[in-house]
Amino acid sequence: MNATSQQLADVLRPVKHVLLDFDGPVCSVFAGLPAAEVARRLREGLLATGEQAPAGAEEESDPLALLRLVSDARPDLTESADAALAALETEAVRVARPTPGGESVLQVCARSGRLVSVVSNNAGTAIEAYLTQYGLSDYVAGVFGRAPGDPSSMKPNPRLLLEAMEAAGTRPEHCVFIGDATRDVEAGEAAGVPTIGYANKPGKGAKLTTAGAAVIVDSMELVAAALI
Repeated sequence: MNATSQQLADVLRPVKHVLLDFDGPVCSVFAGLPAAEVARRLREGLLATGEQAPAGAEEESDPLALLRLVSDARPDLTESADAALAALETEAVRVARPTPGGESVLQVCARSGRLVSVVSNNAGTAIEAYLTQYGLSDYVAGVFGRAPGDPSSMKPNPRLLLEAMEAAGTRPEHCVFIGDATRDVEAGEAAGVPTIGYANKPGKGAKLTTAGAAVIVDSMELVAAALI
């Protein structure tokens, strides 16, 4: 169920700092290079070095979940697996699909004097590559991707949100987080920040609501309009 204009306005009124997830609200990272293909190539890269893929790796089609799995089973491979995934993500963003309204949110925030930080489980290098490719870097105050070699930094851990707020010198009551997954809502709650749930697929709205999102939208253009 979509938020009303009034609900969005109420959530956004005190906001000086927009914390923005990357994959979903800004673009569809794996639209051109599918996530399952990235996971397959990450697995094959491990096998090519003579390492055995951990149990369950063959069935895992989510590359970020695969990184967690490798890190849990073989901590000694975490750094190399993370670097390999970052390279694949950087390749993927070259053919990613921009989210309608995502760029508008960045532009409206800039015009209204709000800061934007991109906070994502994706690699910071890939996020920065995308922003540069589309000429969006100047709209973003900071990029907070997963800590290299440390998958535990990924949401639902609030670490990246806390780092973004600390870097900007802002407080949770002046921030909002926009994300499209329950882990985003959980991270926002742990950081004391309300979350706008971006329900970009059928069924997501109910899950995001149950997780505790403050409001639900199915379009980033709605958010851009409410930020004006």
